[in-house]
Amino acid sequence: MSIVSEFKEFALKGSVLDLAIGVVIGVAFQKIVDSMVNDIIMPFVGVLSGGVDFSSRFITLKGGPFESLAAAKAAEVPIVAYGAFINQIITFLIVAFVLFMVIKGVNRMHRVQPKV
Repeated sequence: MSIVSEFKEFALKGSVLDLAIGVVIGVAFQKIVDSMVNDIIMPFVGVLSGGVDFSSRFITLKGGPFESLAAAKAAEVPIVAYGAFINQIITFLIVAFVLFMVIKGVNRMHRVQPKV
């Protein structure tokens, strides 16, 4: 069997196609979650925390004060963008919860019902 035919057989297996579809759906889902965190959840968190916009929160490790995160990045000074990190933690928690719910639903469907 040639390497090309082996690869073709491998690539056409159901599990590889399922994985490819899952990756594409995951990328699309990630964009939805990012929008949900940045555009819906974080404004509420900002209001609850006294008007703080976490996405633009940062600490410079060297150099003078900067008016924005973009200005600090443009000056190429080392920064700790802890606001972006907080956004990523919230994004992770949402994705983890959704995956938990999906797996819980799949496990419920796979349970064998006893015959009466």
